[in-house]
Amino acid sequence: PTLGLILGSTEALSDRQLPGTPEVFAKMYGEAQLLNHLIDDLRTLSLADAGELPLNRQACTPQALLERTAGAYAARADQMGIELRVAAATDLPLVLVDPERMAQVLGNLVSNALRYTPSGRAIILAAERTVDGAGSVLKVEDHGSGITPEDLPHIFDRFYRGDRARPQDEGESGLGLAIAKSIIEAYGGTIQVQSALDVGTTFTITLPTAAGND
Repeated sequence: PTLGLILGSTEALSDRQLPGTPEVFAKMYGEAQLLNHLIDDLRTLSLADAGELPLNRQACTPQALLERTAGAYAARADQMGIELRVAAATDLPLVLVDPERMAQVLGNLVSNALRYTPSGRAIILAAERTVDGAGSVLKVEDHGSGITPEDLPHIFDRFYRGDRARPQDEGESGLGLAIAKSIIEAYGGTIQVQSALDVGTTFTITLPTAAGND
């Protein structure tokens, strides 16, 4: 629909069937941005599938990764009346990740959580050591509307759009969670989700400890 709208509008402008108003050009620009975002997401997935996704790995603390994301979304959460809280242990081992890619992953999860968490509730970004001590667990937990049992098995599927996991507005490509899964798996980690309707959703990321740290 995005490309069709751009082509249709361009043709109508060329034929003088559509006035060249600022509103029309703003709409076309917005649709072009959406298409560009989709192309970028498809390129990221293509590189991940081929094992060629560039990753600038650095030793990072889980707490720092979560605090960066919380800081990026603090103003938006405050405007929505939602508490965004970091609850991470400070003595966790380092993880070897690309900070920018992790910001992309965690940002996607927090952005989704904000869409489905009512005002007055909280979103918690937590981190702890795995039970066996071989890695760290990062969690994004919301207390929102939850994901339907029908949607839950499919939310990491590409282009899947369920009522909860794949909003069809706000410029989303439907690839955010698929990309998050690809990035986490590139680190040798895992990402899982648990959810209950009208209770909330928790995404759990498990990452191995950086070599030489325990």
